[in-house]
Amino acid sequence: MSGTPYIIVLCACIILIGLILWRRHLTTGMQEDPILVGETAREASQVLIGNGQTIGTRAEQDDYFASKATAAGTLAVLADGISGLANGRMASTLAVTTFLREYDEVQNYQQIPDYMEEAAYASNREIVQQLKGNHGGTTLAAVVMNGHHLYWGAVGDSIISVFRNNSFIPVNSMHTLGAVLNQKVLAGEMTREQADSSPQRKQLVNYLGYEAFDSMEIGDYPFVLRPGDKVLLCSDGIHDALTEVELEAILTSTDDPQDAADQIIDHIEQKNLKHQDNATVIIMQQG
Repeated sequence: MSGTPYIIVLCACIILIGLILWRRHLTTGMQEDPILVGETAREASQVLIGNGQTIGTRAEQDDYFASKATAAGTLAVLADGISGLANGRMASTLAVTTFLREYDEVQNYQQIPDYMEEAAYASNREIVQQLKGNHGGTTLAAVVMNGHHLYWGAVGDSIISVFRNNSFIPVNSMHTLGAVLNQKVLAGEMTREQADSSPQRKQLVNYLGYEAFDSMEIGDYPFVLRPGDKVLLCSDGIHDALTEVELEAILTSTDDPQDAADQIIDHIEQKNLKHQDNATVIIMQQG
């Protein structure tokens, strides 16, 4: 009987340890990805952003852009109002402001893909309502940088690309007739010469403000960034005016995103092209 108290204490300790381990197991099971959670709060404010813009030879600046940092990551949005249609400025401004407004509801990185889709449909709906039957529309490219993960969505011909090791990695597709023609070439339905010579190659087949708007192209998985990567969002006024070689030379000459953006715009303006479109660039990089 003298050993009974010790046995009781020992049993109590075993039960207590078991409860602690059981609770720790439950807590661990409820945690989200620890790497992403840690980076979300810590690195959102460490993203460096540069931007630049020129009106070119157009009568109006139809490009619009903005960025916003929250606990879910740093958002950058660029919209290029369609110059060939009326109300391009209204469409691009409305699209960007809608994406900014909807982003306030995003609490964590897991919600970003759904946010992209919902914001695109909301933007398209609001633009169509504002047009009231008139023609108009805009392209749009949007990214959220969360630590080393890049979430993205795009519609139209604005480009998202990652500059890594002196070369560009394309992220999104071009929603133009040219892309459709390229598919026909691959399918053997037409020759490369026929596709390249088509005067309608640059015609958009999907954009915001289009009553037959299909959907926004959204990355199935986040693009994994590496240290030193630069993320570029460019309206077509950038990639129509400068070659990849020219852009590479600028991006390798400086580590400052704002300096790089300024140089890109300076190079375009110095070319003084006769039909220079509105041009806008956003450059993002982890600090």
